[in-house]
Amino acid sequence: MDAGEVFRGLHDDGLFVMPNAWDIGSARLLQYVGFHALATTSSGFAGSLGRPDQHVRRDEMLVHVEAVTSAVSVPVSVDSEGCFPHEPGGVARTVELIAETGAAGCSIEDFEPGVGVLSVDDAVGRVEEAAEAATRHGLVLTARAENHLYGVDDLDDTIERLVAYRDGGADVLYAPGLVSLAEIERVVNAVGCPVNVLAVPGVPSVAELAAAGVRRVSTGGSLAWVAYGALVSAGRELLTGGTTTYLTGALPAAERDAAFTDVDYPNA
Repeated sequence: MDAGEVFRGLHDDGLFVMPNAWDIGSARLLQYVGFHALATTSSGFAGSLGRPDQHVRRDEMLVHVEAVTSAVSVPVSVDSEGCFPHEPGGVARTVELIAETGAAGCSIEDFEPGVGVLSVDDAVGRVEEAAEAATRHGLVLTARAENHLYGVDDLDDTIERLVAYRDGGADVLYAPGLVSLAEIERVVNAVGCPVNVLAVPGVPSVAELAAAGVRRVSTGGSLAWVAYGALVSAGRELLTGGTTTYLTGALPAAERDAAFTDVDYPNA
């Protein structure tokens, strides 16, 4: 069974948590912890390059994804933003190139920098293009309604979009930013296919989300920013106080060795 089939099967019943890794090391550690699937994160990867979100080129994203998929044995879904519609070959070519990296799935957003949230018609057109390519290559396509990340708190519009994306061929639906259990349940009941929820402050517990029918929970860039937050805190302690209490939070060497031993580093 290939990665796409394994990943698709995880959505069939119950709920699984799919954390977002931002580099090879974080991917290896999250697999070591025991997660059955991982995703990449556009903001976390951009941060690893010292850039803000949505400032990574398609070729850079593809090299990164291939490195992550080569370093782990669990399925990997790609945070591919809007699938780079203005790059050569557009959305369809982006999905094809993602398939060549060994990824099991990818996502497409209905937001474009400089434009904002797309019209439903434009967004559906892009989802249909992505879905056709994803189907040909056995990828699981997640379609995202970005309203709630950009101040558009219109749940009716969000649901209308998600249903349209489902009808356009998306396999999984995702409205990042929803935290109300009642609203999440409305989405689950309205769309009738697997729903992903983003783990953000205030979101219901995994058990509550499972009871509401959610199939998947992801973390976005949050784990990367927790790690970077620990780095900045440790650096400030050392710089201003000259102390090293931050070392109490270091990952033990035994766990590092267990996660990283016998890794074939793709970029070595």
